[in-house]
Amino acid sequence: MAIVGAGDVGTDLMVKIQHDDGPLRVAALVDTDPDVEGLLRGRSMGVPTTDAGIQGLLRMPHFGDIKLVFDATTAGVHGANRAALKASGIRMVNLTPAAAGAYCVPAVNLRECLDTQNISLVSGGGQAAIPIVAAVSCVGSVAYAEAVISISSKSAGPGIRGSIDEFIESTTAAMSSVGGARQSKVVLVINPADPPVMMRTTVYCLVDGDADCVAIEESITSMVARVNGYMRGYRLKQEVLFESFSTGTPLGASEAGRFRGIRVTAMVEVAGAGGHLPVYAGNVDMMTSAAKIAAEHIMAAGASGLRT
Repeated sequence: MAIVGAGDVGTDLMVKIQHDDGPLRVAALVDTDPDVEGLLRGRSMGVPTTDAGIQGLLRMPHFGDIKLVFDATTAGVHGANRAALKASGIRMVNLTPAAAGAYCVPAVNLRECLDTQNISLVSGGGQAAIPIVAAVSCVGSVAYAEAVISISSKSAGPGIRGSIDEFIESTTAAMSSVGGARQSKVVLVINPADPPVMMRTTVYCLVDGDADCVAIEESITSMVARVNGYMRGYRLKQEVLFESFSTGTPLGASEAGRFRGIRVTAMVEVAGAGGHLPVYAGNVDMMTSAAKIAAEHIMAAGASGLRT
């Protein structure tokens, strides 16, 4: 498989794959900047590289052997990359926030994505928040979900900063389409604190009626363990909180009207693996860990009759 984009995301994914004994191997790492650090790192690890971008990948002698391409560039250039690969029939895993491809959150809907030609991993924040929303939706009807995603400024590279609008739009859409909330909202905080802070995501869910709080907490705990199976630094920061709003004391939340039911609050902390990137870069680690586990299952499934 090949990785397009040798910035922090693409390089971290390459290092993860090459240092693992699993079935994946990086056959090419490409970028348009000949001096980007990721290409230098790739060459030192024996990975074929080119600084001619997606067109350079198409010209590589072994291009015909590549079965899957990770796009770790930016939302702005993803469309061109996808168009360049379309005729080849090669499957693509989109690590940019561009709303292109079926939204995939491995802990929630990976099985549904195994026979899809192109999948989108939404965003690092989405990979952290959507499993919580989905866990609550398994138990009750989520009228509204809100995620406040806080990442360190030092982990927000040019790709993230240049795609904030797409980040918000894609993550909001996937919280509903994958997470199951009827309405959603996403707030992104880029924290300039020094020393850098860990990634934290606080998820609020408004659940209609007399929801089973015990069952919700058990569902969230089970989901956190599922995510932790491929992203070891993902954990609940504190116990899940529940607040009840009755007919006599409704919550005046404009997004859900005068809400009556249960407000669920879950706070997740994400620590990176501390390999190629610092531990505070949990947002990048969420994406690359999700990409790796998704690719492993896609290749193992070897599905035919792919959907576009």
